[in-house]
Amino acid sequence: MSALPPPVLAEAIARLRADRLVAFPTETVYGLGAAARSDAAIAALYALKGRPAAHPVIVHIASAAQLADWARDVPPLAHRLAAAFWPGPLTMILRRQPWVADALTGGQDTVGLRVPSHPVAQALLTAFGDGVAAPSANRFGRVSPTRASHVRAEFGADLLVLEGGDCEVGLESAIVDLSRLDATAGRPVLLRPGMLALRQLEQCVGAPVLTPGHADPAAPRAPGRLASHYAPRTPLHLVEPAQLTEWLATCCAERLRVAVFGRSADAPAPVVDVSWHDAPAAAPAYGSVLYRELRRLAVLVPPRAPEWAAIHDRLQRAAARAR
Repeated sequence: MSALPPPVLAEAIARLRADRLVAFPTETVYGLGAAARSDAAIAALYALKGRPAAHPVIVHIASAAQLADWARDVPPLAHRLAAAFWPGPLTMILRRQPWVADALTGGQDTVGLRVPSHPVAQALLTAFGDGVAAPSANRFGRVSPTRASHVRAEFGADLLVLEGGDCEVGLESAIVDLSRLDATAGRPVLLRPGMLALRQLEQCVGAPVLTPGHADPAAPRAPGRLASHYAPRTPLHLVEPAQLTEWLATCCAERLRVAVFGRSADAPAPVVDVSWHDAPAAAPAYGSVLYRELRRLAVLVPPRAPEWAAIHDRLQRAAARAR
């Protein structure tokens, strides 16, 4: 989608400068934006989302030229990753500048930074001229929005929502920690997988990227890493394809209505009160529609391959409340 109409952009900038919130699209999900230098705006952001104070948020900036405004001791590797993947679905965790508020970082000495590629986000950030703190535009722990209508349904008409169509990526950004390279032998740590493939990151880094299982347990807290997260209001169940027929029979015996997201090749014979939603066969296409589908169904476990890591991460967290 092209840049915002001037009157809409002007209204969004006026709201941000008045410490009010604005929802806007990125290529990953829609974000709930607040002026990142304003304590009042950040407080309003946390209150509206119901977000725990210790849970940090990501600051969105217009370009890598603003890195030093927010981060100190920026390593050369950060500039290399920025050159390769910004604008795009990558968040970097770096040591924060002393002035950056504790409210943004959960009281940590680090800050998460990202340059989104969506033209509406770029128009907003460029016109605002400063960082915008923007977690996903939903109540804390719930399914992230990938359409403007999702945001309006969550927060109502008082919130200005900038229209940007369906999000192309549909899953939150990959988060890479670069704040403790001295403790990780110069290797970054992937704190949250995204649709940016691990092999792409490693090709850019020139070495293996660590994962939380191999990282120092003192690694910084980052968004989207709680065991239960991205959860729909209706309980989500992950079902192995080999167990689907038995699981559906149990649901029908209990007179439950079920919607299933999976490959049509795995569909059993028609069952009463079960609707089928065919899942894309490729990980990028699957990821782009996942959150939209999570709002209404159960999910067949997708393939277990490296390119599906981010999808498995979100599904496991989304299904945690149903266990």
